[in-house]
Amino acid sequence: MTNIDWFILFIYLFFSLVLGIYISLRNRNEADYFVAGRRLNGWLAGMSMAATTFSIDTPLYVAGLIGTRGLAGNWEWWSFGLAHVAMTVIFAPLWRRSEVLTDAAFTELRYGGNAAACLRGIKAFLLSVPINCIGIGYAFLAMRKVAEALGVVDGHIVFGIFTDTMILMILVSIFLLIYTVLGGLWAVVVNDFLQLVLALIGAFAVCYVVLDASGGMTDLLISLEELDRPELLSLFPWTLNKDGFNWLDSSGITITTFFAFCSLQWWSFRRSDGGGEFIQRLLATKDEQQATLAGIVFLIVNYLIRSWLWILVGLAGLILLPSQVDMELSYPSLAVKYLPPVGLGLVVVSLVAAFMSTVSTSINWGASYLAHDLYKRFLRPSAGPREMILMGQAASILLLLVGVVTALFNSSIGSMFRLVIAIGTGPGAVLVLRWFWWRINALAELSSMLSGFFIGLITSVSPYFFIEDFGKRLFITTSFTAVIWLFTLLITEPESEETLERFVLQVKPPGPGWRNIRKKLNIDPVDSFLVLGARFLLGAGILYGGLIFIGAFLLHQEKSGWIALFVAVICLFLMKKTRLITQKFDLR
Repeated sequence: MTNIDWFILFIYLFFSLVLGIYISLRNRNEADYFVAGRRLNGWLAGMSMAATTFSIDTPLYVAGLIGTRGLAGNWEWWSFGLAHVAMTVIFAPLWRRSEVLTDAAFTELRYGGNAAACLRGIKAFLLSVPINCIGIGYAFLAMRKVAEALGVVDGHIVFGIFTDTMILMILVSIFLLIYTVLGGLWAVVVNDFLQLVLALIGAFAVCYVVLDASGGMTDLLISLEELDRPELLSLFPWTLNKDGFNWLDSSGITITTFFAFCSLQWWSFRRSDGGGEFIQRLLATKDEQQATLAGIVFLIVNYLIRSWLWILVGLAGLILLPSQVDMELSYPSLAVKYLPPVGLGLVVVSLVAAFMSTVSTSINWGASYLAHDLYKRFLRPSAGPREMILMGQAASILLLLVGVVTALFNSSIGSMFRLVIAIGTGPGAVLVLRWFWWRINALAELSSMLSGFFIGLITSVSPYFFIEDFGKRLFITTSFTAVIWLFTLLITEPESEETLERFVLQVKPPGPGWRNIRKKLNIDPVDSFLVLGARFLLGAGILYGGLIFIGAFLLHQEKSGWIALFVAVICLFLMKKTRLITQKFDLR
């Protein structure tokens, strides 16, 4: 990096800091600090959600997938699109109607008694500390890798005991804390918008220069075909031609793993009904319509725009950096090699922006659990607005410190990502069913969460119980967890009528599972259960049709592209028809 690149980075950091301090003046109470006073519009909330997942680690993660598993390896994260479609068309309005501050606090709206309080406390701790800090950790790990690739640090000892990598992490942490701790969610969301714009510009810049260096898309595809790795350009881990169906073993994805990605992972994971950071944004929107709009914006940016920018860079890296050992480093290495001064500075700013958007979100989100669901709920119920903001700030500092330490003891972003999935697998079915079936109780959710966490952890890290095949690991975790929570449900009492009626009055949940209680209270559901199911299927068709359409035409696979476009257009047409029929006949 040249002096002008460093200057660009400094100007960006200074601007973010000033903006965060200025926005901190908005915070007058706990709701302002953690859910932006519930005044976000859908566009800003959706962009913030996209920025949260657009971290510095994700382009490195995708480049690593491309290098080791080929194009089809992206189904490891593409499969979560199904959960995000469900979040948008089904759960976003439900979450907004709940009016809670966190998804942990939701447990005491849905359930009652000591079991609900216990569930709330345990859930707040698990999500805020071990799970959240692993996420913060792999974001810092990615930053470390980028810094090393750019030559900013090299791991040498400074001042006798610290490495230059540790000093870099400490400096970035201090800066990040200032605007996150002071500004709360308002500062995070506004900075997220700017950071997402910068991150997309940087991704476009890197993609453009590496394609140009590869001789254009046609030459790149010819060079990739010469590598004799058919999985690199296959949208799925199989081929279907005149010779029949052939599974691509070279993709490193077994049949069970791919099946787990697409039919199991997305609904059994702890984010099956939204996910903590996303739920925080949905709860911060002005109303149900804005919450749904936030989900739509997120789907477009996260899957249809950013996916192919990173994938093309990852593919080009195989040609332009043939001797690269750690494929996760190919993204920053290509930026250094092909971007001129100023251009490199802007891309570095975009990566730093992506890093800051994710970590600042994780810090504020995790702090909301520690302050609202643990401190205020169990230690200081009478805590006032200023005290709660102070506790949120203290919790933010604690979480960041633990996240930085986590990053120092890991080396693979992909392995950390899979660990987060493994320890979060299992409770997803309960999280979905609790919205639609009165019989789900607090102990069923608690047992599913704890059993999924420990089974996923043991099968991921224990040398005695480790399961190599990721798909089998997810299947076993989900199956054992299901047995445990179903048994728990059978031997425990349902929630009280008072608790269930309070929930129905507040949320107005759909589905036959609440019919008797709705009838008793003379309340109609806001949406028809069947209509919601149709919207989910059509939404999934629009999303994946658009995703494959874009990729297929970029990769000169026109036949697949036209089929995918046809599917997306038909589903979009039927989605509009569904809305018109619902409005005309009041289907609820």
